[in-house]
Amino acid sequence: MAIILQKTNPCTTPQTYHLKTEDFSELVEGFTLSGNIVDLEKQELYSGRLHIAGGKIVRIERGPVAETHYILPGFIDAHVHVESSLLAPSAFARAAVKQGIVAAVADPHEIANVMGVAGVQYMLEDARSAGFKFFFGAPSCVPAAPADTSGATLDLFHVEQLLQRDDIYFLSEMMNYPGVLSDDPEVMGKIAAAKKCGKPVDGHAPGMSGNNLKKYVHAGISTDHECEDICEAEEKIDVGMKILIREGSRAKNFDQLYPLINRYPSSVMICTDDCSPSDLLNGTLINILKKGLGKGLNFFNLLRALSWNTVNHYKLPVGLLRTGDFADCIVVDNLDDLTVLQTYINGEKVYDKEGKVPVNINKVQIINRFNASPIKKELLEVKKQSGNVRVIGLINKSLYTKSLVLPASILQSSKEDTRLSSNVKEDILKVVVLNRYKQRTPPAIGFVQGFGWRQGALCTSIAHDSHNIIAVGVNDDSLTQAMNTVIVNKGGIACYDGKQTQFLSLPIAGLMSPEPAETVAQQYDALCRQAVALGGLLDAPFMALSFLSLIVIPELKIFDRGLFDVSLFQPVDLFV
Repeated sequence: MAIILQKTNPCTTPQTYHLKTEDFSELVEGFTLSGNIVDLEKQELYSGRLHIAGGKIVRIERGPVAETHYILPGFIDAHVHVESSLLAPSAFARAAVKQGIVAAVADPHEIANVMGVAGVQYMLEDARSAGFKFFFGAPSCVPAAPADTSGATLDLFHVEQLLQRDDIYFLSEMMNYPGVLSDDPEVMGKIAAAKKCGKPVDGHAPGMSGNNLKKYVHAGISTDHECEDICEAEEKIDVGMKILIREGSRAKNFDQLYPLINRYPSSVMICTDDCSPSDLLNGTLINILKKGLGKGLNFFNLLRALSWNTVNHYKLPVGLLRTGDFADCIVVDNLDDLTVLQTYINGEKVYDKEGKVPVNINKVQIINRFNASPIKKELLEVKKQSGNVRVIGLINKSLYTKSLVLPASILQSSKEDTRLSSNVKEDILKVVVLNRYKQRTPPAIGFVQGFGWRQGALCTSIAHDSHNIIAVGVNDDSLTQAMNTVIVNKGGIACYDGKQTQFLSLPIAGLMSPEPAETVAQQYDALCRQAVALGGLLDAPFMALSFLSLIVIPELKIFDRGLFDVSLFQPVDLFV
């Protein structure tokens, strides 16, 4: 494959280097790392040696070397919720370094919605043992919206206290965009606190444009990772935003947005946002590099989006292969296969493909908040009240949903039966959300189209962002079985096929497992296979389910008190 190495100046004539695969010769332990060095500052590629001491690059020596592999700056995930990997930070880190990731800008608002400040502290403490560069933010929206019901609240006082910490690097995504547009004192106070500390503010503005966008950005919000359309992204760049192209396990926007990387090379970063344990192990950012090169993107622009731009925007102490930088880098075999051979963080080898780096498995603590009691299926009955019902319409590979209005009669088994049930033939299933923080609360019930299941039910305690219990199924017996499995175990993911239940336990806040990534991925993949066997149509069925309760992404969602119209930013009735 011919890699185009072109500086951003459009008048520069491209140079094409034809690279061939050669045997990788063992690196010498110590202070010298030799190979073909990728220099993002000067946008050059040359043979040379990195002289490393005290965890930093003290000198770079140009000149011919015997090694034929390539040394690149380590990748940085510009926005990720570690909890969505189902892994504790330390386990996430051990999986990430195998894929050339040396750092992550992490928003811990998932566990904060369950445990509050104690949840943020938990992530910080577990991350310290990881040998990985986590940069956590202060969650700005706990709960995600004022109407939501979570296990904790982070008010202005809590956010101010977090932002004053040296180990908190930014204010996490401001999802309460109506609060910004209406100058809500609490919301604006949190943004002001971040400005006072000199820390950036992450955004969350799906579909926002025009004067609303200008006001949102003028408030001091500098990034957005919710763009699904290139015109939307370009408008946001024009008003000063940095765009994070998201390619996660559920939302995949790279194919729509990748031209931004060459058009606006200093304004784009790459993130996963939410990533399953299997996808993390199979490669996230390294796969983006391969995919981008396959689309003909400029090599240096793409690598800048994977590292350089993130370091500069968030002012991160992560090295970029310059003299005086921390030695945070990766070694790949060639620029065709891009197999990660070694990963270094602060000059320490944290991954070696040959298995020469010992893996330390630390005991992970368990914290949780889970009070729901098992339910009876009679609580799931819905009686017809009018001629039409609102139905959530799924969109594959997107967090957006449609707001559908359909005749209630299609959910009746007969004219005489006034109860509404799933209609498998029309691919409309009952969806249930149950508050997990209080006992004996009534469930919220709605209907969703697009899952494709023909039997059984799925249930999980991962329900963004409040993380109540959410389930979808073909009948009330199946829903009850799946939900009670999660409730009795105080968190996890259950798939019931009508006869048997497969279950992945998530005892850490009902979000994460204490097990290694490989173990969790194996269990998660088994659940996904069972979901597909039920007739599922979606690429990531469990993530699709978990995002049905995220009431800050359009159009129609469901939370523990019923349906929520995101365009109106208020609850709405099931019946129309």
